[in-house]
Amino acid sequence: MSDVTLANLLDDAALYSFEHQLHLADVAGDRGWSVDLAVGRFTLTGDQPIECERMHLLGSAAPGPQSWLWAWANPTGYPDLVTGLARSVRDVGIRYGISELADAEVPFAVLPGSPDRAEGVVNVFMDAAKAISGVWTAYSGPVGGGTRAAFLIEHPSFVLPAPFAPRIARVIQEGLTEFPLTDRRRALHAYANHRGLGIQWSGDHSLATVTGPGLTGEIAFDELARMKSMDLRMSNG
Repeated sequence: MSDVTLANLLDDAALYSFEHQLHLADVAGDRGWSVDLAVGRFTLTGDQPIECERMHLLGSAAPGPQSWLWAWANPTGYPDLVTGLARSVRDVGIRYGISELADAEVPFAVLPGSPDRAEGVVNVFMDAAKAISGVWTAYSGPVGGGTRAAFLIEHPSFVLPAPFAPRIARVIQEGLTEFPLTDRRRALHAYANHRGLGIQWSGDHSLATVTGPGLTGEIAFDELARMKSMDLRMSNG
């Protein structure tokens, strides 16, 4: 990885992560969940439960102390089976000097955008962990007192289907217009690479032309990487 910073990891992950979460909603709907950390079992419950092949506990965000606590640092103690991925994220944080990934406990206030809600905090750490690990489906659940636990989960049904123009268009439109990205050009380029889309840039990187199955688009940016305009067109081809 090059230019490894927390902001870059979040930009690199943002749109591809978003599509995976949309797909998880398609697959799982409004199912409940259960977890057995002792054996590393995570299940999306319901009439036809989905038992994940692997699960990885990242940590938890607590509104009381307004801090995130990494799973490997939790005084309760969890087996390596479920904290191994979080430890690998910590190692990247140490290697590249990213304190938010390396420190055991992280105040909400130091995170990008200074989120004050647990829901926003877990999204930061889940996306960073996704970009580092290549495990792209996440789940966060309430564990009492407003605290939320964050997991990465694996199952064959979570693998994205082939690119589909309406979904690709939604991800690009919502991601570039609504997400708190640092560099929208970087986020778009990373998503195109992840999804196997064609992307061509003008010489000054002010215009990106994106192509994919049934989709052509032009997205313009200013000199600060802010989006100026977007024109996405879908066809039957």
